[in-house]
Amino acid sequence: MPYTQDVVDEINILVRYNLSTTQEGIKVHKTAAPELIAATKRLYDKGLVTQEDGGYLTNLGHEAAEQAQMLLNLLNPA
Repeated sequence: MPYTQDVVDEINILVRYNLSTTQEGIKVHKTAAPELIAATKRLYDKGLVTQEDGGYLTNLGHEAAEQAQMLLNLLNPA
């Protein structure tokens, strides 16, 4: 099953989180691209982030972000 653009947008939000601390979140401003705003809302609806506009990762969100960042690192080695 190929990735949809919605899933790619959600992954792009997840890889923006700093996984080395739980004290740092993100905020997607209302002036951001509509697809990023929608992706962040979907992540909230799925229970991966604490706020509709980002916030902090939940435990499940942290796991998803780890997996997304590992996949990105595998596909784009330094």
